[in-house]
Amino acid sequence: MTYLYLALLLPLAGTLLLAVIGHQRTAGWVNVLFTIATFAASVRLALEVFAHGTLISPGKLFYVDAFNVYLILLNAFVGMTTAIFSGPYMAHELAIGRVDAGRMRLYHAMYQGFLLTMLVALSTNNLGILWVAVEGATLATVLLVSLYRTPKSIEAGWKYFILCGVGIAQALFGTVLVYFAAERVLPGSDEALLWSVLHQRAGQMDPAVLTLAFVFLLIGYGTKVGLVPLHNWLPDAHSEGPTPMSAILSGLLLNIALYAMVRFKMLVDPAIGSNLAGLMMMGFGLLSFTVAGLLLHRQQDVKRLFSYSSIEHMGLMTFAFGIGGPMATFGALLHMIVHSLTKSAIFVTVGHVSHVAGSQTIDRIRGLIHTQPAAGWCFLIATVALAGFPPFGIFTSEFLLFTATMKSYPWLVIPLLSGLAVAFAGLFRHMQLMVYGDAPEGQVAVKANMWPVVVHLVIVLWLGLSIPGVLVDWLDQATVMVVGKGVL
Repeated sequence: MTYLYLALLLPLAGTLLLAVIGHQRTAGWVNVLFTIATFAASVRLALEVFAHGTLISPGKLFYVDAFNVYLILLNAFVGMTTAIFSGPYMAHELAIGRVDAGRMRLYHAMYQGFLLTMLVALSTNNLGILWVAVEGATLATVLLVSLYRTPKSIEAGWKYFILCGVGIAQALFGTVLVYFAAERVLPGSDEALLWSVLHQRAGQMDPAVLTLAFVFLLIGYGTKVGLVPLHNWLPDAHSEGPTPMSAILSGLLLNIALYAMVRFKMLVDPAIGSNLAGLMMMGFGLLSFTVAGLLLHRQQDVKRLFSYSSIEHMGLMTFAFGIGGPMATFGALLHMIVHSLTKSAIFVTVGHVSHVAGSQTIDRIRGLIHTQPAAGWCFLIATVALAGFPPFGIFTSEFLLFTATMKSYPWLVIPLLSGLAVAFAGLFRHMQLMVYGDAPEGQVAVKANMWPVVVHLVIVLWLGLSIPGVLVDWLDQATVMVVGKGVL
């Protein structure tokens, strides 16, 4: 567990150091160096888990298996690439006066603090600490959402804090109910909130209590996932906060909340002996997928546009995990990877695009292929990948999902295909003019670091053309842990 401890201590040290020096010109590079070191430690941790299997710390406080270790690696990677992008981006924000030295210090410290809470949430074995870590991520992102201190950003921050605070309180009550059910099986034990212990004894716990608990947990963590009708905070948070925050919020935090939901589902299913929890997830997922696809057509802000795309894809993943079964679960796990990489690349590109146009309004963003060719091409390719076009990885994961749906619930294939068509039309309706339209006068290119975007899109393309055997084995192990059976 040495590398896990290192992966946790590095962002903690980064938070403390950048809280002191985060206003200096070198702070961006310090932020990058900490994320690189965290990613290196995560790689070593992943190799250790892949070679030796599940790891559990002394005292059972931390638990790393095939399910959460690949998300730890994904978090560290996206955190690193976004940090590389955020350096010149935030320097530009400082130069034009949108932030001052104090807010730069806050930004850099909270960036590392956010990564810390995400890694703790993924690696902890204690369901109570999981809740605390997710709540800690809420507090960190509230400060990032309101970073610009404009009336709209402050409103978005308060909206995010109140809605997610109420939602996560429901998750806390659900966690308490799980503890209540566990206490009847493990009376007087200090292990009643340890997931590894509860998973072994899940079949002995009260099914009625766990069913009620999952309802509250679905509402609570579903709010963080952005499931409809619990999604209202997400578009505002994306549109008013700095773009690097949007990249890690959409690419990381939503995954963590979905991960927590799936962990609890793994406890509920053996207890109740049915797929009731899965059916609830399918309902919320399909509703989110459909509504978000329709709302894509009404957006005038480019960041709000892609925030609704995040809701759509999170709904699709929730639906897939609800179906259960090896193929649907494997597809959902793969979709978590490719969506995170694609969506973070999109938001990085949108950050450059908004600097070129001087606005986030879609009508002001035109002719990117002429004014900023690198950003324009990346924006086009990333949008195509996000829409699920072959040969990109999102097409592969969605194909697996549709295959699983056709096998288990064939009558749901038509609404899924219709939803994809609606979402596709919404994205391309806006994308075509933004990329190929006539550029407004006065727009000039800005310095852009597109390497993080290129790296992300190359990986997404690679995963669409040929998934490496190592990753297939890895995801299959995770699938076995989630549903008890793999695809291989």
